[in-house]
Amino acid sequence: MKKTILYIHGKGGSAKEANHYQMLLPNYHIIGLDYKTNTPWETKEEFLNSYNKIAKQYKNISIIANSIGAYFAMNALANTNIEQAFFISPIINMEKLIKNMMLWANITEKELEEKKEIKTSFGEVLSWQYFCYVRQNPVRWEKPTHILYGEKDSLTDTETISSFAKNIKASLKIMPKGEHWFHTEEQMLFLDNWLKQYL
Repeated sequence: MKKTILYIHGKGGSAKEANHYQMLLPNYHIIGLDYKTNTPWETKEEFLNSYNKIAKQYKNISIIANSIGAYFAMNALANTNIEQAFFISPIINMEKLIKNMMLWANITEKELEEKKEIKTSFGEVLSWQYFCYVRQNPVRWEKPTHILYGEKDSLTDTETISSFAKNIKASLKIMPKGEHWFHTEEQMLFLDNWLKQYL
């Protein structure tokens, strides 16, 4: 039986992105997780349900997770038998990111607590419930992990990603001038070559 990889897309992404990895890694069975929820408490339930169904059919499950998909994966699957994880531009400190967004939008914690939800000028809706969940449920991740990060990532700074990788003993590959979203031909070639080192 082929080894299985669960692909978890980021915001605005699609489970169909798994097709790229299936072509790249023909010796693996790639399953795109077509999740419908978008809060960490909802995705935790949805991811666990999906994982448990897949684990009944396949052994040796790894994950490839993109951006916020990596955060959701760490929040949901930390206590499962994931063999290894490959994170592309992962959101690894959600509390810090939300605080940064609050700064960008000139919103205080008190304002967010009072209003519960605030839509920002850059399109994000900040939620007090979401912020509290993140603060009360810090990520704990101990799976063998490889991280790909773009030097120009606008959501996570280099110091934060480097510290995280060191703390969890993950490998960290930084693409010079790379962005948060790996999508150009050059970026995707870099991503593909990175993955093929390990798979």
